[in-house]
Amino acid sequence: MTQREIMLKKIGTYKFYLKDLQLYLDTHPRDEMALSKYEEYKAILKPLVKEFESRFGPLTARSGEFANKFLWINNPWPWDLEEDD
Repeated sequence: MTQREIMLKKIGTYKFYLKDLQLYLDTHPRDEMALSKYEEYKAILKPLVKEFESRFGPLTARSGEFANKFLWINNPWPWDLEEDD
């Protein structure tokens, strides 16, 4: 795996954790441990995204400093990447 792919996997994992906790917190809004984990994962994700975007460009068209600058178009498209054998 490339460094880009490793970082994308980490970012995706933390985004999944956050979404899962968000759904749980919808039905258990007073669960302090879940709220604490949510904040912890959010704090871990933010610098990961910032580092990824500084190295490889924006993750989404609406990414912070890249908003309204269609730089995301410069990233490789899925069909441009070579498949692992």
